[in-house]
Amino acid sequence: MALTPTGTSVSGLTEAEAKEFHGIFITSFIVFTVIAIVAHFLAWQWRPWLPGPHGYATSWLYDAGGTVAHTISQLV
Repeated sequence: MALTPTGTSVSGLTEAEAKEFHGIFITSFIVFTVIAIVAHFLAWQWRPWLPGPHGYATSWLYDAGGTVAHTISQLV
């Protein structure tokens, strides 16, 4: 841990407090990552966003041309 010239840490935390904060931070990050992975998997199962094995996408990519044409027609 980096110490200032007065002997205290830059963050103002003791080494034990810093380790506790680090543990909580890492645990929270892992939980968030797991939730994000599950959410992406469920979204993929609901509506895949890349072309499937049959060569076509069943999501917004399938109708991207229509979406762009509609958006441009609304702007003009």
